[in-house]
Amino acid sequence: MDQIDHIMIVDDDREIRELAGNFLKKNGLEVTFAADGRQMRSLLEGMKVDLIVLDIMMPGDDGLVLCRELRSGKHRKTPILLLTARSDDMDRVIGLEMGADDYLVKPFVARELLARIKAVLRRTRMLPPNFQVTEPGRQIKFGNWRLDTTARHLLDEDDTIVSLSGAEYRLLRVFLDHPQRVLNRDQLLNLTQGRDADMFGRSIDLLVSRVRLRLREDAREPMYIKTVRSEGYVFTAAVEVQEE
Repeated sequence: MDQIDHIMIVDDDREIRELAGNFLKKNGLEVTFAADGRQMRSLLEGMKVDLIVLDIMMPGDDGLVLCRELRSGKHRKTPILLLTARSDDMDRVIGLEMGADDYLVKPFVARELLARIKAVLRRTRMLPPNFQVTEPGRQIKFGNWRLDTTARHLLDEDDTIVSLSGAEYRLLRVFLDHPQRVLNRDQLLNLTQGRDADMFGRSIDLLVSRVRLRLREDAREPMYIKTVRSEGYVFTAAVEVQEE
């Protein structure tokens, strides 16, 4: 018998909790409700959930604070889907950088929430075990390079800044968080493109080439990102995480 996925909805709006929750229940999911961060913490002490739907705009500790807290505690691997009513992209960007897996803008259709939940769970379960993510506000050193996870750019041995596009940063970050581990193209695509992954086809190879260029690698004999025939790519250099 298939396991029933357990979803927690954390939102101070009772109507949204109940409308969304009832729809998810009708579609075969187990749902637990929390009205704020305090109730969320209390409930999580005694239960395991497969995904947390977390509203950003709440009284007390808002969703961004709670997202950071979850990512630094024992629930750091639990997928998080943020709900936001703001038209400003900043909250969404900050939330994703703090470790949220996806976001949905209010007002939303319950069917879209269900689709997003299923997509996040599917992507999460594609990942190899023991996946970790370096926390923002740190620098990652490898070879003669450093990646600044706050400014999201590279620095070479002379502290010259090498700018990265969003996709280049995400790909390099994935490799640095998981060195010496072979990652296939589907895993890299989902980790770097998220919910838009299907739009990009096999463009991960082009993205790897762009990152190699930023690292000034010889494409024939790369030092850092090596191709594993018929499997994917592996980041081979030693990695050191430093506090800023």
